[in-house]
Amino acid sequence: MSGRLFIVSGPSGAGKSSLCHALLQHCPDLKLSISCTTREPRPGESDGCEYHFLGRDEFLSQCDQGAFLEWATVHGNLYGTRQRDVEAIMAAGADVLLEIDWQGARQVAEKMPSAIRMFILPPSLDELRRRLLARGQDDDAVVNRRVAAADAEMAHAGEAHHQIVNDDFDATFAQLLKIFST
Repeated sequence: MSGRLFIVSGPSGAGKSSLCHALLQHCPDLKLSISCTTREPRPGESDGCEYHFLGRDEFLSQCDQGAFLEWATVHGNLYGTRQRDVEAIMAAGADVLLEIDWQGARQVAEKMPSAIRMFILPPSLDELRRRLLARGQDDDAVVNRRVAAADAEMAHAGEAHHQIVNDDFDATFAQLLKIFST
């Protein structure tokens, strides 16, 4: 039996990564598809764990070869999911989790309409700014750019099957578990 495909999207700072990490720990048959990106690794990240870090030319070459199920430019960097990686996990009978932006979710939904899409929303833009600053990973200019982009990103929440406001981590996690268990 083939696995299912789940997509979690939302603006940077909404809590996607933390929620996905918790889901992966709680659901042993759920596997993360590791995306490719051209951005530089953040402190503590390593190639093949959080992302496959590719040079821009290598990424574009793989695009030309049709290797990506989805890809997009986000905050000036390229991100994409290799189709072969997703298909291999599903063929093994495991469910696949994609943590991708709304552009990628739209592309995947067009190619794989059975994908179950969830969009994680912050309670407010002010709370989003606070979370991004609390991370301490980006300077003020990057945080300002991410907050400015979030409003436009959140306009696409309605494209997902489920829109979940992450104002309480445990409650949000419980909502996600219900979706994954159906």
